[in-house]
Amino acid sequence: MFAILALSAALAADPVAACESRLLSYAGWRETPDTVWNLEVGSHAGGRLSYFGAQHSRDPADPQFVAIEAAFRAAAPSVVFYEGPDRGVGADGPETISSRGESGYVRWLAARDGVGVTALEPSPLDQFKALTERFPADQVELFFVLREAVRLRDRENLSGEALDGALESLLSRLSGMTAAAGIQLPFADLAGLEAAYGQHWPDGPDWRVVPSNWFDPLANDAKTGGRFMAAINAASSETRNVHMYRVLAKAARSGDRVFAVVGRNHVPMQAEALRCALAVD
Repeated sequence: MFAILALSAALAADPVAACESRLLSYAGWRETPDTVWNLEVGSHAGGRLSYFGAQHSRDPADPQFVAIEAAFRAAAPSVVFYEGPDRGVGADGPETISSRGESGYVRWLAARDGVGVTALEPSPLDQFKALTERFPADQVELFFVLREAVRLRDRENLSGEALDGALESLLSRLSGMTAAAGIQLPFADLAGLEAAYGQHWPDGPDWRVVPSNWFDPLANDAKTGGRFMAAINAASSETRNVHMYRVLAKAARSGDRVFAVVGRNHVPMQAEALRCALAVD
């Protein structure tokens, strides 16, 4: 009885914090035929959350983009949240999809209909700080830098000098951002990247051609050869899930009609916590 009363008191005091324990971990989680990728939840304050879990795609012919627009229209959102950084929008919907994927497309829909957009991510610096509490700083920096290298290689088709130049620019920005916060990164240029990478993968592939499956949060590092990349990605995704959950729950509880599009694995991780937080009067 005491436990029930304590839970009721916690829900009444701060339902968003009280329901956070219902977020799922990636450890041992696997999708099933019953996995929920999209979520529609109303809030007691008249707000509503329409949460769309998307496959990462840059194909304008992918039918999921028709589904995203239909869900957007049905939601008639007062605020839109997007995953990842704001890389702008293209001249039209198809061009935006081709160049910026589903994250850009939801921003384009919002701009088309005059709806405000907000990032659904903790800041890169907050993510870095959270991860270095659990992993060595050189591993965390390698994770962020190599994951971006893979994105630039596979989605932006960069290679050779273009890829090296983009990574040099990224490292310079990261160094400046962290230095302003009083943090010194383990490496700040390509030579440092290659040295840090070589310490962990002395006989591995060149860093420019590392496999993309190293960065799957559900992967087994021992099987992929990623050593610690999947583990860090899982921890990063869980840190981001906490932030996303808090932002979305608070917005819907405040009365907003919330529409958000994310990589689909985030939705089942947050679904029960969101249902709990939005159901509390």
